[in-house]
Amino acid sequence: MMDWTDRHCRVFHRALTRRALVYTEMLTTGAVIRGDRERLLGFDACEHPVALQLGGSNPRDLAESAKIGESFGYDEINLNVGCPSDRVQDGRFGACLMMVPQLVGDCVAAMKAAVRVPVTVKCRIGVDNQDPEQALDVLARSVVAAGADVLIVHARKAWLDGLSPKQNRDIPPLDYGRVYRLKAAMPDVTISINGGIASIAQAKDHLRHVDGVMLGRAAYHEPWRLLAVDPDLFGASAPHASMHEAIESMYPYIERERTRGTRLHAITRHMVGAFHGVAGARAFRRALAENCVKADAGVEQLRNALKLIAPAETEGAAA
Repeated sequence: MMDWTDRHCRVFHRALTRRALVYTEMLTTGAVIRGDRERLLGFDACEHPVALQLGGSNPRDLAESAKIGESFGYDEINLNVGCPSDRVQDGRFGACLMMVPQLVGDCVAAMKAAVRVPVTVKCRIGVDNQDPEQALDVLARSVVAAGADVLIVHARKAWLDGLSPKQNRDIPPLDYGRVYRLKAAMPDVTISINGGIASIAQAKDHLRHVDGVMLGRAAYHEPWRLLAVDPDLFGASAPHASMHEAIESMYPYIERERTRGTRLHAITRHMVGAFHGVAGARAFRRALAENCVKADAGVEQLRNALKLIAPAETEGAAA
């Protein structure tokens, strides 16, 4: 979710669900160790529980980065072994690490030795011509033996040779059954599933077979779905009764961020899909694109955009 789940996105999503675990964008170990840590790692206290997602392949660097993340207050450190982008291939991390499971195990062991918070791994079922039955089993056993607390499996291969990162999100076929079989073979291991899951109803179906579900594009492009997470999955009330109320709750955060020099668009760009299928949604999106992008735009511009959607209309958005 690089360039998507930044801190503003996570604060917005937290206004929709108190219980779901939110993840940062993947940050490389080099950026964490040598970059502007406050800019890269800083987050609002309301985001808890929040996991720091790391990309890297050097056990020592990953251990140091995990320790830095823990010191910032992250609730979990996640090692990404599933991202197929060109950048991660060039840096020898992400999905290409599926081909060196022992190294991934070494990385997890180093991270576990450095921190007290959970260390988790996100992977694919295999890459290129690997046999998913063997490749996923070998990787899973390597990271579990090293102490990984949770394994999150994107239920499709990554084709590093021949497909673009965008194509890798859709073209390789989904194989949820492979993830179910892994859970059946490793019943004592906490295993979550990811990939192509488009609704909370689908998530509930998967939870009959695995321990957790990760939503990516569905949560981002149609964030209204997150209003159903707490009541449908956790038996708790949602933070707000409607998307309209959730966005209004963001006003104090936006005002604080504006005083720090953050442009309104950096926050509202994550709200484009807030009212999918609701009367006035197109006008709302147009207002975000035309008015909230201006350098001096503030809460008033968002308030005006929100007026284009009647509050009563938003009550059914998460249905």
